[in-house]
Amino acid sequence: MVTPDAHTRRQILKAAIGGAAGLVLGAPVRGLAASAAQAASGTAATQQLSDDLFVVTLPGEANVIAHTTRGGVLLVDGGSAAASDALMKAVTALPGGGPVDTIFNTHWHPEQTGSNEVLGKAGKTIIAQENTKLWLTTDVTWSWNGKHFKRLPKIAQPNKTFYTTGKLESGIQYGHIPDAAHTDGDLYVHFPQQNVLAVGDVVSGQGWPVVDWQTGGWIGGIVGGLQRLQTIANAETRIVPGRGPVLSLADIKKQAEMYGEIYNRLSQMLNKGRGPSEAVDARPTKEFDAQMGNGDEFVRRSFESLWAYLSPDA
Repeated sequence: MVTPDAHTRRQILKAAIGGAAGLVLGAPVRGLAASAAQAASGTAATQQLSDDLFVVTLPGEANVIAHTTRGGVLLVDGGSAAASDALMKAVTALPGGGPVDTIFNTHWHPEQTGSNEVLGKAGKTIIAQENTKLWLTTDVTWSWNGKHFKRLPKIAQPNKTFYTTGKLESGIQYGHIPDAAHTDGDLYVHFPQQNVLAVGDVVSGQGWPVVDWQTGGWIGGIVGGLQRLQTIANAETRIVPGRGPVLSLADIKKQAEMYGEIYNRLSQMLNKGRGPSEAVDARPTKEFDAQMGNGDEFVRRSFESLWAYLSPDA
């Protein structure tokens, strides 16, 4: 995997820590009632962002962006393997929909890469950051719960990778988010004509995110990633997270302040020699839990993630 530059990341964080104690978030868990109704019906929910751009969500699945073109459909993420057939049917039924030609994997998790095998067998283009491909070529086990993820077969692995940025002939831009907010292979996809930014699980619009420190993610990277996205988006940009409703630049700024404050609190505890359980007991997310949900698991994983990036005297 690409070795992170911890010094640079600490510099990025300096502008974000502090100043969020009185923060009032928008509504990161809004839309849950609609999601429950959707799950009960078992149907795909579709939100149209423009004539040719849609957010497709199946019950219990992550958001998928579908861009319909004459040459085929481009997807950002492909849901889980269990939902792949239903997703392809939903995409085909979209206005201007049809067969998928290209898919981006925003990171390696199974909730995003479940359609890789069927598309790989069909000879379609699977684009991912190089680190994501590396994770998909090896078995991964999460230390905190023992959950095991088997490597994908070669046909399902990304067949087009990049390190920093890229651009399709259509003008769609994409790039690595090197801060390691969720994993060390996070990417964004920017649709400039529609002013839409797809960011995968670098941003959560529905409760606390998973901090996958096993594959490079960390709490400081969440702050850095949210700051980085602000340099790509503008006030009118619609930002599509891995889960939850479409967000605005104002939402991203509020989240950056919140996570910056949490990072500050956790790093101070680390520097005082505290451990994960003590961090949970200190309730560093207490003023945000009413809107985000119980923060215990998030705090524990976030604190553990600091071990890989910070030393007590950092």
